Amino acid sequence: MSGTVGGPPIQEAYRLRRDAELRLGEDGSLTLRQTRFQLTLERPGMGRRALLLQLAADWVSDVEVGRLISGLEGESRVLAAQLLLRRLLAHSWLERRLQVDDRALLDLVPTGLGRGSLPESRPHTPGVRHRLSRFATLQHEEGRLVAASPLSTLTVGCADVALGAVLVAAVPGVGPDTVARTLGVRPAAAGRVLDELVTARILVTEAEFEAECDDAPLAYWSPEELRLHHRSRAGRHALPVGGTYRMRERFAPQPLRRPYDGGRAIDLPLPDLATIAKVEPAFSQIVAERRSVREHDDGAPLPLERLAEFLYRSQHTSAAGEAGGQEVGHRPYPGGGGVYELEIYPLVARCAGLDPGLYHYDAVGHRLEPVAAWGAAADRLLAYARAAGAMPRPPQTVLVVTARVQRLMWKYEGMSYAMILKDAGVLTQQMYLVATAMELAPCALGAGDSQAFAELSGLDPLVEPSVADFLLGSRRAAGPPATGGRS
Repeated sequence: MSGTVGGPPIQEAYRLRRDAELRLGEDGSLTLRQTRFQLTLERPGMGRRALLLQLAADWVSDVEVGRLISGLEGESRVLAAQLLLRRLLAHSWLERRLQVDDRALLDLVPTGLGRGSLPESRPHTPGVRHRLSRFATLQHEEGRLVAASPLSTLTVGCADVALGAVLVAAVPGVGPDTVARTLGVRPAAAGRVLDELVTARILVTEAEFEAECDDAPLAYWSPEELRLHHRSRAGRHALPVGGTYRMRERFAPQPLRRPYDGGRAIDLPLPDLATIAKVEPAFSQIVAERRSVREHDDGAPLPLERLAEFLYRSQHTSAAGEAGGQEVGHRPYPGGGGVYELEIYPLVARCAGLDPGLYHYDAVGHRLEPVAAWGAAADRLLAYARAAGAMPRPPQTVLVVTARVQRLMWKYEGMSYAMILKDAGVLTQQMYLVATAMELAPCALGAGDSQAFAELSGLDPLVEPSVADFLLGSRRAAGPPATGGRS
């Protein structure tokens, strides 16, 4: 606790972090548990037991800790309770609140767990104005505005709405005077608030902000990419990551096979894989010869039976039973948990035996389902793909890969979108190898026109967004292939 000159003192209060729970054992023990972490106190005693129960229920100040323990066990046991409190703080089991009288200013919420999980204190620099970090984000969590940065394991909850105004003012820069005026507190209290915001890397000095923008390594990272990387990897935080089945009690899982009610589908011929295996080159040769080919043979466009073989060998899906209450399958490439959320939509510009338009490949039934006839959105999608692939002429087929995100997010937490991108990369390699073995012209794209695809397909991009794009066509028989960009 520290005081302000000529004003009410700043107090700290504590409570059990909101993502943790306190469990009472039959043997009298108390266990703190948070996902994969736990801390057990075997014989906590009356006072410390009461303290833990109170911390799990509400905020408790240092003064209230003393009153609680001395009332139950006498003043001689207050120190032991304070030591327990400091231990829980040091291991990030508690949130911490700064308040003036009964007015809460901000909450300090740890995202890590264990000793060493809290960042080192970084007091504000007197006489220096502090800016909002380029990596800071504001979001709504459990009824409060929370400021966070992937560069820190400490987030800041805006217990007082005026703190949001401080963060807005920090875009150009703030000092203790601005904080004191905006919050209506004394300069010493404003300094404490600044200290906490600087420690959590929400506010940085002008020099630090310039380093975030101009110096390696931070200048290379966009805030969005760093947040995705930070959230999808365990270690620096204790947030849930992995197969938590977080939606199991709220929604039914989606089926393995994507439902279709758009009319008559086109059954595709099955390839003779045994015969193909006898004539194709060895796998090591296919890997060595894999290239991006950016020119298609428009004099002999890809025939439907060859497209059918390519799709079957790349994506054919067979049911493999159930796991965790969800249908899982098997494909020629590995996918997270056997969920196989990826779908392929061929946008066919030129294919012998197939009308131009957008189709969906039913990987379970091995058929093409018509989705949309050619239109203005198809022109835009094709033009973007041609430019992204640096092709001299429009590609014969654009394979748009989508993700049925709800199927994957039903099971996985924290890493779902990162897993989708990994799965898309594995599928991309599979398509490259199949196309190389079939002597076709493959080329993956770094990005595609998501809006044009959403318009053409009619799919909600929050339900089934496009996540990857792959060009495919027939390869010229003579002359070296045109390569570049992706190799």
